Amino acid sequence: MRGASHESLARAEEALASARPAEALGSELFSLAKLVDGSGALRRALTDPARPSAAKTGLVQQLFGGKVSAQALEILTVAVSGRWVSGRDLGDALDQLSVEAEVAYADTRGALDEVEDELFRLDRVVAGERALAEKLGDRRIPVAQRQELLGGLLQGKADATTVRLAERAVDGRGRGFAASMRSYQVAAAARRNASIATVRVATDLTEAERTRLAAALTRQYGRQIQLNVIVDPHVVGGVRVDIGDEVIDGTIAARLDDAQRRIAG
Repeated sequence: MRGASHESLARAEEALASARPAEALGSELFSLAKLVDGSGALRRALTDPARPSAAKTGLVQQLFGGKVSAQALEILTVAVSGRWVSGRDLGDALDQLSVEAEVAYADTRGALDEVEDELFRLDRVVAGERALAEKLGDRRIPVAQRQELLGGLLQGKADATTVRLAERAVDGRGRGFAASMRSYQVAAAARRNASIATVRVATDLTEAERTRLAAALTRQYGRQIQLNVIVDPHVVGGVRVDIGDEVIDGTIAARLDDAQRRIAG
């Protein structure tokens, strides 16, 4: 998001931070995002920069008062009182706020670490099962059926917040399942003021090795680092670390590639 949209999102996030975390809040905000997505007339009415703020907030009260929780209504009211570069930005903001509401609720229950780990593990399971990934991403199959498939896999095995987020990733709002799941992991890490490092190794790291690597990365980046370790047979010795847009590639394969480039040069 750019400029005014980013500022409007920040104000809505402040409203979310002041709200009491509730189990249904994330689902309510996601439903509002889909309503905004699905109605061009509503989207224009709530984001038109020429329309007075009072008119937009009044419309929100008229349409949603008594139909969503007081917390969801307050967050939406704050959101529409801001300025948005495009109508799509409001839906994207409500989607992001819905995820932040979910991880906040998990945090208040002391379940945030568990949810973050479950999201990562589910992401890897789906990535490793091609048939499952194709079914979850097949838009010819109704969303409800794909969500039912995923719910069956997770039943009794995952926290309720993990299940809700996983089902939401199937819904997607234009994003694929994998991209949605990774954005949820980033949101969970951000709740703990941490960044995610995706670590690829040929053989799994011991707990001691994980601790040392996390500590080294934390010192290097000046913030807490959460490791997501992926055992990848294509890694030939060493470790590859991806943090955001940065890559630290200490694998033997990378060093061989570099040597070949130097020789060719």
